[in-house]
Amino acid sequence: MTHTLPNLPLFLIGRREFISFPLLGIDSIEAKIDTGAYTSSIHCDSIEVKQVDGKLILHFKIDPFAKEEFRFEEFKQKKIKNSFGEMEERFIIKTLILLGNKKIRSSISLTNRDNMRYPVLIGRRILKSRFLIDVSKLHINNLN
Repeated sequence: MTHTLPNLPLFLIGRREFISFPLLGIDSIEAKIDTGAYTSSIHCDSIEVKQVDGKLILHFKIDPFAKEEFRFEEFKQKKIKNSFGEMEERFIIKTLILLGNKKIRSSISLTNRDNMRYPVLIGRRILKSRFLIDVSKLHINNLN
């Protein structure tokens, strides 16, 4: 469903949606839509930087959704406030996110979300000027 504000078509989504990360080989993973968070994050394990042939390479795993280890040459580190209000240093990568029929190239932080209900959190940086959230709905744009 599309709603229009002056000159901006906004796509309606629910408070939780299934999204995909095609460049990471992840299809249809449930994400919490969180307008209180600025950045988006994905659950990762074994996050570390290794030096390979004189270059710093970020290595991480996204178990159980993708069994392989990912390697990124382009990444950055940033201090981000976690859900407990504490600042923590996180690695940030840029990747493609599919939400409904929208393809979004965006930054996402890597963190251990083992103690969180949902492995992915979508923050307002991705949502701004693209989506309208109906908090009474779930999975409006189901990718299955």
